[in-house]
Amino acid sequence: MKLNLKSIFKNPFRSRPSEQPDWYLVGAVGFLVLFGLVMLSSAGTALGWQKFHDSYWYVKHQIIFGFLPGVLLFFFFSRFDYHRLKSLAVPFLIGSIALLVLVFIPGVGAKWGTSQSWINVFGFSLQPSEIVKLSFLIYLASWLANRGEHHLKDLHSGFIPFIFVLAIITLLLIFQPDTGTMIIIVVTSLAVYFVAGGRLLHLSWLTVFGLGGLALLVKLSPYRAKRLTTFLHPELDPQGIGYHINQALLAVGSGGFWGKGFGHSRQKFAYLPQAYSDSIFAIIAEELGFLFSIFVVLVFLFLFFRGLKLIKNCRDQFGRMLVIGIITWFLFQAFLNIGGVIGILPMTGVPLPFISYGGTALMTCLAAAGILVNISKQA
Repeated sequence: MKLNLKSIFKNPFRSRPSEQPDWYLVGAVGFLVLFGLVMLSSAGTALGWQKFHDSYWYVKHQIIFGFLPGVLLFFFFSRFDYHRLKSLAVPFLIGSIALLVLVFIPGVGAKWGTSQSWINVFGFSLQPSEIVKLSFLIYLASWLANRGEHHLKDLHSGFIPFIFVLAIITLLLIFQPDTGTMIIIVVTSLAVYFVAGGRLLHLSWLTVFGLGGLALLVKLSPYRAKRLTTFLHPELDPQGIGYHINQALLAVGSGGFWGKGFGHSRQKFAYLPQAYSDSIFAIIAEELGFLFSIFVVLVFLFLFFRGLKLIKNCRDQFGRMLVIGIITWFLFQAFLNIGGVIGILPMTGVPLPFISYGGTALMTCLAAAGILVNISKQA
């Protein structure tokens, strides 16, 4: 795959006046982003005052380091012809691997909780795995589009190269460890590979080995094993490893049908861990109730179905691969986050797309949404 700089920068922002984006898609993304900032202004007040003597520290930080650069990326990618990204596939792959390696370099990488998954650049923190969700997807979509369905069905020219590249990314995430992001990237990659024309038999083999590998990781890691035990029996250790899920369930249950009212959450006052980030859906349920929580879920589903319609109207294979990868990523990550909060899945520590606190996550999601808008303008 050759890198053709001339083709990349030759009128990359060319557009016709008649081109219109999918405004329903834009509206869904806009709602999720603005709603996330509003909820963050409530969910982060207690901890913001406790740590920084500023109740709105988290929402301010999210606006400055997540929302504003994310909006710039959204408008850039919504105007930059997505076909040009295909020529940058190899640099995106190299950049993905380099970012995941940087977290292990002393003085650059930073640890948060049990994961070595951050890097510090000029005093600013970035989470490379969030960026890799998009950069690796762009490489994969380009590689699958160039390979063609005939070669993808072949074991040696399709499946093995796909597994080799995916294994590199997966192993780097396992070493951090960042199991939640690893699962999202693997599921997204499998969805794109299958839609591109991969054989179901090969995917079945991979699923069996993948589940076996995940079981091995759980067995070798006491922390993962405790998380699984807590998921199955959250009542066993309510003050220890089960504290997080029990407090999340208390928040969700106490919200009832209508909720306690915006800003009236009790669990955010040092009871519920990560109330402003991974557990923000529990605060949504507590303050706004079951009805609005369901509405948020429906918005994610609406975004997914707009993406399915876009796939049907897309003119090229590369665009279709990008769309299926991005919408699978958004929906599956939301499913993991919400499922963990309400207790139907083990907690994985992944943020709720567009809503949870995290500048890198919000920037990357908005950049990916910009690509969707760009594809919709040309579909």
